Amino acid sequence: MSRFRILRPVQIPDEQVPRLVDRFPQVPTDRLLAQLVPPRHFAHATFDGYLASPDHPSQAQARGRLREVAHEIVRPARRRWGRARREPVPAVYLDGGFGVGKTHLLASLAHAVGVERTAYGTFVEFTHLVGALGFAATVDALAARSLVAIDEFELDDPGDTLIVTRLVRELADRGVAVAATSNTLPESLGEGRFAAEDFLREIQALADRFEVLRIDGEDYRHRAVRTDEPPLADADVAAAVVGRPGATLDDFAALTAHLAQVHPSRFGALLDDVPLVGLMAVGPVPDQDVALRLVVLVDRLYDRDVPVLLGGTGEHGLFSPAMLRGGYRKKYYRALSRLGALAEEGRVLVEQAAAGGEHPAAGVDRPAAGQD
Repeated sequence: MSRFRILRPVQIPDEQVPRLVDRFPQVPTDRLLAQLVPPRHFAHATFDGYLASPDHPSQAQARGRLREVAHEIVRPARRRWGRARREPVPAVYLDGGFGVGKTHLLASLAHAVGVERTAYGTFVEFTHLVGALGFAATVDALAARSLVAIDEFELDDPGDTLIVTRLVRELADRGVAVAATSNTLPESLGEGRFAAEDFLREIQALADRFEVLRIDGEDYRHRAVRTDEPPLADADVAAAVVGRPGATLDDFAALTAHLAQVHPSRFGALLDDVPLVGLMAVGPVPDQDVALRLVVLVDRLYDRDVPVLLGGTGEHGLFSPAMLRGGYRKKYYRALSRLGALAEEGRVLVEQAAAGGEHPAAGVDRPAAGQD
């Protein structure tokens, strides 16, 4: 018998409660460029705020190397003797498990170089930018920056492999430094997802561009907060959301179906001005396409510090054992880690409101300076 139950829409309360499924955000081209900055959760990230674990020296080593990289980027460009070309610009790749501080370090690098001189975004945001502007126009727009920082660097299909390989190459040739984070070494990108051997040359060319900085350690979210609490009852989720300005309430199955109609690059806009998200009848996702879209939504919720309230079975059993063994397993574990932290924040908000009789409108403080 299948381990998945059929997710049926649940009854939303009669009160007028905003729903994410009613939103179809449109993101104009100028916003695509303007939003290439560190997300709200890392808006004040610094190297000093990164808490390197003494048990894992690679964390302090990576931070030290990135300080040097920032200095190399911002200092006046030196030219080779007798040549008109600039010296090779830095290209660094932060590799490590989820929750060890890669995104915090990437955002710290962006702030050290200067947000106005940096284009900071997720992998999907950059690929969408190419789709919206065209490749040549994207290169021209990004070439005006000193640094391009790419978070969540994961190649999910051969087309993206070719686009990003060429983008990194052309930006580097035009003197733009590149920094990226991922849970997968550059030469292993695409492994277990598509026929990587057919694109070995492109992947290897990409890997050869980067200096790899390995960051070891444990997931700080599992150290700092409890993420194994039982889910809330659907009725409690609905009651907690009703009356909270801007909060949304959705049936989980309806929301995951809606995400198929919205480009992943617009998931951030889907959450504009939303301080709290309630989800009822949460349960295991039925297939990989749904799972991957859900991962992107969780990332955008986390970036924007939006707590969640989880009904149904919560994050427990959300991804099947087969998914957690497959090529996207690191994405799924990252999503579970982040979703557990967001659910804990949502639970704290509800408990605080119950104790004080107030409707919270923002997230609670996170431990360890919000490392990721």
